[in-house]
Amino acid sequence: MSYQPYEPLNCLKPITDNIWLVDGPIVEMSYMKVLSIPFPTRMTIIRLSDGRLVVHSPTLLTADLKASVDALGKVAFLLSPNRIHYVYLNSWKEAYPEAQVWAAPDVRENVPDVAIDHVFGEDGAPDWGDEMRYVLVPGSYMTELEIFHNPSRTLVLTDLIENFEEDREGGTLMKIAMKCGGVVDPNGSTPRDLRQTFSYKHKRTTKQAVEKMIAWGPERVIIAHGRWYEKDGTRELKRAFGWLLK
Repeated sequence: MSYQPYEPLNCLKPITDNIWLVDGPIVEMSYMKVLSIPFPTRMTIIRLSDGRLVVHSPTLLTADLKASVDALGKVAFLLSPNRIHYVYLNSWKEAYPEAQVWAAPDVRENVPDVAIDHVFGEDGAPDWGDEMRYVLVPGSYMTELEIFHNPSRTLVLTDLIENFEEDREGGTLMKIAMKCGGVVDPNGSTPRDLRQTFSYKHKRTTKQAVEKMIAWGPERVIIAHGRWYEKDGTRELKRAFGWLLK
């Protein structure tokens, strides 16, 4: 099975003022404990008004990418948004030793080899001023960190919504798995296996977190896997979380 990546890879892609994406290499992930599924990866970089950079879910750091990032500003924050998005954190920390590594709750316990400086909630939040907001979505398997950039009205999610384009999917098994998971474009949503972790014992707090994100009124929603939402972000949130909000 294969998935056509969002080339070009490992390079900055400007989205709007002070927001860039980097599409990284394909990674293999276990899906519903049955299949190994190729997942496209994506990193988001946000530049604050003082020039500091927030790097969300770091992907592979190449020499050319590092040079491009250095030209944007100072890497100040490296974010691990959940317990399965951490692979490249250490290499970024080595490249930027002065950057603070902030992680979602439970990353440190489940991934002890990652050098984490602070945990959202337990240690408060980074000194982002009024430019950034965040919310934690608690689940039985993992808690996910979601961030919002106020000036651009950009919401950055990770696995809470996945949206795979069928024409990029290679192989019948993968197409079946994606459809069973409820994550096929244009109807991307929370994968059905992850819905259980967020709704079992956590439905009320998960719903509150989603309602908070909707209230922020995002114009765009960036996700880590699949086609992200360049417009109508608030409407897409309401649609994607229909399983939770109904």
